[in-house]
Amino acid sequence: MKKVYVALIADFLHAGHIKVLKKAYELGEVIVGLYTDKACAELNDVPYLDFEKRKAVVENLRFVSKVIPQDSASYRKNLLTLKPDYVVHGDDWKYNYKKKYREEVINLLKKWNGELIEIPYSKDIKDLKLKDELKRIGITTNMRLSRLRYLLNVKKILKIMEVHNALSALIVEYTKTEDNDSFDGMWSSSLTDSTAKGKPDIEAVDLTSRLNTINEIFEVTTKPLIFDGDTGGRIEHFPYKVKTLERIGVSAIIIEDKKGLKKNSLLGTEANQTQDSIENFCAKIKAGKNAQITEDFMIIARIESFILEKGIDDALKRAFAYVKAGADGIMIHSRKKDPDEIFEFINRFREKDSITPIVVVPTSFNKIRIDEFEKVGVNIVIYANHMLRSAYPGMKKVAEIILKNKRSFEAEKYCMPIKKILDLIPGTR
Repeated sequence: MKKVYVALIADFLHAGHIKVLKKAYELGEVIVGLYTDKACAELNDVPYLDFEKRKAVVENLRFVSKVIPQDSASYRKNLLTLKPDYVVHGDDWKYNYKKKYREEVINLLKKWNGELIEIPYSKDIKDLKLKDELKRIGITTNMRLSRLRYLLNVKKILKIMEVHNALSALIVEYTKTEDNDSFDGMWSSSLTDSTAKGKPDIEAVDLTSRLNTINEIFEVTTKPLIFDGDTGGRIEHFPYKVKTLERIGVSAIIIEDKKGLKKNSLLGTEANQTQDSIENFCAKIKAGKNAQITEDFMIIARIESFILEKGIDDALKRAFAYVKAGADGIMIHSRKKDPDEIFEFINRFREKDSITPIVVVPTSFNKIRIDEFEKVGVNIVIYANHMLRSAYPGMKKVAEIILKNKRSFEAEKYCMPIKKILDLIPGTR
């Protein structure tokens, strides 16, 4: 019997998949190469169901003889092992971000006179369109809460974007590049949440107000959210903050090792800022970890040693102590435009700890690309305030143009068309 290879993600099975599998079944024995979670991540298409759950569904389809893992976005390994007579795929990959893998398949099949069979795909049943529709329906609290840890396990590095209201969160939720790249999650910044409310970044906005913003964001999005917890507050109060955030589905909190009235770190030594003792901050971490219910929630320790010009040895000493106390990740911060001290910290930390996630916020050292961070061992990059900083100049410009011209006509070219607003917000039309 002829061997037929079909590669699937199969996060959501639909009529298009069945059409492909039915054709494959007509040609011979169907072997499905099921993308592993990490292979999906290479395509920037991380599934909601893990590999074993997807495998359980696919191997029970009557058209399928066998399911094997495809552990890369590349077909090379499985095709060279199986040397199938046919590969069957939807024809949509001629035009989208998968076209380089199509070329690879064609070249490999030539080596043993295999044939690529392509099935016309209906535009109304594409995977990505279905996933966008499901995003509009929403996600459960537990699924959102656990998503960050899951993504850290399957992707080499995560891209997190600041959000300060539901509209900015919708932009982060749906923005994609031509190669299907997108943001992996959201950052609830105390700076931008405070600024959006017209208040200073000194913890003047209380937790209740910030939770209201997060609830509005969660109503219209599915991505995981990391919460900027400033200092975390008093040790006695921190466990209650952890329980509250975990209960509503926040995936992680980042707390900084400073004490007293909160001042923005980018002010550095220009403002009177005091670093907490290692012993006290470790006690705060332990109190938070003891309070959480699930294993999914993360407490990430933010080290301010570079901000306060205490040097790398102090930063490393604190990092290892915080991990020992139970921190699920380390955020290392700097206000220098040169990333050398950040990279030196990461290299020396990774010599002793290759597992604990490292977080950076490159607001100052913003010339460093995501792939450069990945190479040195960073796991999460947070773009911490860019949505608000970009919105303000645009709004101010439009306001000035309308005042100057005594009408809004000249400002229209700087505004989003009303029709696009109607399409952006679900249920408007």
